[in-house]
Amino acid sequence: MTRVTNKPTSGLANAEAVTHESRITKRGMPKLCLRILVFLVALALSPQMPASTPKIKFPDLSLIVQRLEDVQQQNRAQSQPYEVTRQYKVFRGNDKQPTSEVMTQIDFVPPDIKTYKITQTRGNSTGDKMVREILDRETESAKKGPGSEINRANYDFMFVGQENFGVIPEYVLRIVPKRKDKYLLRGQIWVNASTFRIRRIEGVPAKSPSIWLKGIHITLQFAQLGAMWIPTSFDAIATVRLLGRYTLAGHNVRASDALSGGKRRDGRLRPESSACAKLNSFQSLKDSLCQT
Repeated sequence: MTRVTNKPTSGLANAEAVTHESRITKRGMPKLCLRILVFLVALALSPQMPASTPKIKFPDLSLIVQRLEDVQQQNRAQSQPYEVTRQYKVFRGNDKQPTSEVMTQIDFVPPDIKTYKITQTRGNSTGDKMVREILDRETESAKKGPGSEINRANYDFMFVGQENFGVIPEYVLRIVPKRKDKYLLRGQIWVNASTFRIRRIEGVPAKSPSIWLKGIHITLQFAQLGAMWIPTSFDAIATVRLLGRYTLAGHNVRASDALSGGKRRDGRLRPESSACAKLNSFQSLKDSLCQT
């Protein structure tokens, strides 16, 4: 009997299997690559937002302005007669020493009567004239009442940002006068985010307050006296016709209201509103404007 022995075919079978698998792979790879490509394109086109970046939420401007107006009405209702002694120093050009110093007394009687008198003057008479121009504007503005206030009847508002005054957050708003009026300012205000009181106003008059002064830039700061919120400093940089650029720095050195019985009352002024801090801040503004 003849025995027939079959030779192993494992090598051939493996080769055929590899070939078959290769064909499947070649047929499947285009589909797989296409799917990966589609996924990557979709991923690239989808909006990306880093997880660590918080969404910025801006405050409601209309609500800020409404609260601001409410606080001003409350301040009018709480007004009491008061008297302040304010000192002005006047500098010419880039001079470090004042050319004149003027001491004034300012009296306020609600609702809209504000008067002043010059109690002492030293140095150049130009300083006395500048101070009188500024105080005339301040007393006349008081008579206008709501007509000169920071409200929607007089201004358009834009939200600029938020800053910290020490540890107190403040809203910074741009104010644009709705008419040309020498009692309105085009500039910015700093509003306490908790009390909605205006701490600082900075800008230029919508209309020149005097033919004698031009290019005037004004900075006002406020603080509390009793239950009232009153101006504590008035700074200005202006060009005096025929005489050149002058700067004026004024701050309250004494304040008293009706509740203090005529005695001295400091009004719980914040440290930043002190004479030294105020003059340093104003000197920086003076230097920047004088370089232009």
